[in-house]
Amino acid sequence: MTTDDAGGSPSLPPEPHTPHHRVHLIDLEGTPGETIALPLAFSHPVRTDLIHRAVVAAQSHRRQPYGTSPLAGLRHSVEWSGKGRGVARTPRLMDSMRGAQAPNTVGGRPAHPPKVDRIWAKKMNRKERRLAFLSALAATREHRLAVERGHTVPHGLHLPLVVLDPVEEIRTASDAQELLHRLKVLRDVTRARDGTHMVSSGRARRRGRVRRTPRSLLIVTSGPGKALGFRNLAGVEVVPAQRLATEDLAPGGVPGRLTLFSQSAVEFLRTRLGEAVP
Repeated sequence: MTTDDAGGSPSLPPEPHTPHHRVHLIDLEGTPGETIALPLAFSHPVRTDLIHRAVVAAQSHRRQPYGTSPLAGLRHSVEWSGKGRGVARTPRLMDSMRGAQAPNTVGGRPAHPPKVDRIWAKKMNRKERRLAFLSALAATREHRLAVERGHTVPHGLHLPLVVLDPVEEIRTASDAQELLHRLKVLRDVTRARDGTHMVSSGRARRRGRVRRTPRSLLIVTSGPGKALGFRNLAGVEVVPAQRLATEDLAPGGVPGRLTLFSQSAVEFLRTRLGEAVP
């Protein structure tokens, strides 16, 4: 430990400097250009435990409370014969020996039914939630995590993809496919399209959710109503930077989603995270 020359008080060692990761700006022809520094959040350690907790907490806030009817199993005319008759003390239908209404009888009330006043929402500390978002951002530059998520990523592709702002003006799906082909990530959209399948049975099919599509590319724009040409591609989602959440970057709590940022979206994230331009 060193001492200060002026007063002789001990001084702490300098904090280690975390470098800004740099990526190439890609134009609409797929050609890399100048390099820019990403926000410091992209250099953050990836905390998979916090990411999973944040996604589960976000999902819990969308869960709809449910419960049984207060009169379920109680719509019977029953009587109890009393003690001392050599039979169980189960309520029975009027003028009959058939049991009813009790939880141990056919058609009786449920013993411990779900109640609508149950609180399904899970709490998470504000700092932990922010840390999870930073970790999910940092995971978008990990090629290994993207491959483990199931994305089709060509070897040597530098992540995340940062494209010049004209990408936000793409309005047709054909133009979007051409750009993704130049960026060598169209195969991942094809994987999601080929992976779309019908749910054979279960509650989801009974409620109309018959198709399931794997997640593919995430497009982050500087504002809503932009990059509309990507919305109709299988598995592709377009999210403005101000609404970007941990669940968008790590669907299902699994980090490493293949992500494309516009240049303005990166600068908006820098402002959102309270970071100065390096």
